[in-house]
Amino acid sequence: MKNALGNIMQQAQKMQEDIKNAQDELALMQVQGESGGGLVTIIMTGKREARKVTIDPSLLGDDKDMLEDLVAAAINDAVNKVGKMKKEKMTDITAGLPLPPGFKLPF
Repeated sequence: MKNALGNIMQQAQKMQEDIKNAQDELALMQVQGESGGGLVTIIMTGKREARKVTIDPSLLGDDKDMLEDLVAAAINDAVNKVGKMKKEKMTDITAGLPLPPGFKLPF
């Protein structure tokens, strides 16, 4: 019993280290969100910080509402891509661990 508890503690410590490493790695990654067929692009880090916004000059006309919608859609696309990246990374880290359904680790 004592040995089993020691193994569980070692696994937990390794998982904690793996999560920290994954968080550091994700923070350095960048994704590109886009909308309007690439007319608006957003570069975002794994920490969901926008780094660059590019707007095609053809959108700088009179239709302010459409431009605002395209910017919002590009941001949402980037946020969704970051979320997917994080989920994939967590799946790799927790593979083989008997976690209860719905259990979410801080990531």
